[in-house]
Amino acid sequence: MTNFALSLENVEKYFPPATSGWRALLHPISRLTIPALRGVSFDVKHGEILALVGANGAGKSTLLRILTTLLIPTRGCAQVCGFDVAREPAKVRLQIGYHTGADACFYSRLSAKENLLLFAGLNNLSQSEASTRIAELTEPFGLGALLDRQVRTLSTGNIHRLGLARAMLHRPSVLLLDEPTRSLDPLAAAEFRRFLVQRLVGGHGTTMIFASHTLAEVEQLAGRIAVLDNGRLLACDTLAGLKATAKAATLEESLEVVTRRAPRETQ
Repeated sequence: MTNFALSLENVEKYFPPATSGWRALLHPISRLTIPALRGVSFDVKHGEILALVGANGAGKSTLLRILTTLLIPTRGCAQVCGFDVAREPAKVRLQIGYHTGADACFYSRLSAKENLLLFAGLNNLSQSEASTRIAELTEPFGLGALLDRQVRTLSTGNIHRLGLARAMLHRPSVLLLDEPTRSLDPLAAAEFRRFLVQRLVGGHGTTMIFASHTLAEVEQLAGRIAVLDNGRLLACDTLAGLKATAKAATLEESLEVVTRRAPRETQ
């Protein structure tokens, strides 16, 4: 086992500017000019929970997609459980569970249970293992009344619950969540957070990185907080450390101070 569950070293990601019409025809390969991540470096220990915070467009989702191998970094190195995301993507995918609040990629005419069984099989779980795991996740996610219903009949919030359960079916070593409680009602969100702390991370030593705009959720779950702004990592510290550095009383005030101190560049 490597010393760190996740490791990023000087990770950068640039995207080409959007083009259309005759410009796209004459310039099919555009210069990479739009920075999404700029020199991001940090490590995450096994069993640690790290929160990614920052304004929209700060780079949180891009960073998570790099760790899932959905994007390749332009420069730098990112590793999951010692496997490089660019050179060993298949090995990385065996280690991770991933869910985004915007994810609704299910087979709509299959039932919720049939979908979970399908994805469990894709994660190399046997039929009996899959059934056991689905039973374990049914109560925490309130899936009991949903399992036999076609996914197309479920509400957005219930599909979100199903997606979270899918990400955890195979007991991943590393869990990557992008706004995990965005579509959940307050009671469901609170139950999900309790499940994460008590039964997933606390019980099995699962490492988790999650992006969230809900500061109360960040305070409750995260051991450390990584602050991103305009693609740069401004700080990566505990809640107490951020407050002490910013000389602030709350997380919100700390983020305002850290962001205000960030250098501004003309792009």
